[in-house]
Amino acid sequence: MLALRLVRGAHPLVQLRRLLVATAAAGVGFLLLCALGYAVGHPARSSDAALRLLWCLPPLVATTQLAVAVARTDPSTRPRPGLSAIGLGPARLTAVAATSTAVSCTLGSLLALLLFLHLRGDITGLPFDGAASGLLAAGKPMPLAAALTLLALVPLTAATAAGLALRPNRPVPPATGRSATAQLPWGVALLTGGLAVETYAARGDDGGVFIGWFLTAIGLAMTGPALVHGCGRLLQTLRPGAVRLLAGRVLMTEALRVGRPLGILSAVGSAGVAAAAYYGGAAFGPLTWLGAVVVVGCTTATLVTAALESRRSRARTTAALLRLGAPPSMLRTTALLRAGVLLAVFVPLTWLVGTLAAAPLRR
Repeated sequence: MLALRLVRGAHPLVQLRRLLVATAAAGVGFLLLCALGYAVGHPARSSDAALRLLWCLPPLVATTQLAVAVARTDPSTRPRPGLSAIGLGPARLTAVAATSTAVSCTLGSLLALLLFLHLRGDITGLPFDGAASGLLAAGKPMPLAAALTLLALVPLTAATAAGLALRPNRPVPPATGRSATAQLPWGVALLTGGLAVETYAARGDDGGVFIGWFLTAIGLAMTGPALVHGCGRLLQTLRPGAVRLLAGRVLMTEALRVGRPLGILSAVGSAGVAAAAYYGGAAFGPLTWLGAVVVVGCTTATLVTAALESRRSRARTTAALLRLGAPPSMLRTTALLRAGVLLAVFVPLTWLVGTLAAAPLRR
């Protein structure tokens, strides 16, 4: 009940973020139900049905990442003086954050179920002259237990991840130093392994394509913080001025927070190149577009949320610089320099990984 009251009385911007989470959850739930519908309509193609279900994993991961980012920036779940006296300590606030995340994702899953049933014709007859009947196995009984189990994946996964990310007394790694670079070796190893698996999968193994892309995505996500940290160090070499020094320090400080969404966004872009090369025009059906929109939208929203959180964490430093006489134009130049360096690193990386992944698939 407390979580529902906090959700209802939150700021409109916070409500918008929760609405984005609910929308993403609806997209993932609809994809899961479509995979189930394919399995019901094609019982002899169990391997294809399992592969469709596996391709729902990237949107699920992206939605979970967005839900965690939204829960972390939710002001209603932030510890404040006096809340412990009324029983709202850190553990209770973590439970409230997990419950709020579950509520948003559950609303999205229910919306996906209603849309799925409507397109199947189970509510008011077949819409659009039955155009989606074959895709959704219209006219065939849908196993209710399986549908509810799949729909429960998004709320349970997102709520659990939010609770673990916000749990009290959890170890928080430092923002600079080895914490951002300790994962460069593992990320590179996974990236190389993913490209190797995709090379082997060029012989026609669709499951291998998915495994290779997933390993590549994890490798890029783990490499992202180290790349951002390295960009910060690069900006501070060769007698840096105030702008380069400030931009480099900010990148090093925010490497973990910004690097992972950037790495995942880079993985999504490289996967689009590989998918276009492997499947051709058949890769971009309606469900593929839906999954791509969910992944790209969630990753972009997570990156924007992380940037806003980073800006809020630097508010005191920014105010101190302004009090010391730093011109606002210098701060704007610093922000543009950071964005330019990150684009100069991650855009070629996305193109390179996508080209390497697509090369064996064209054979």
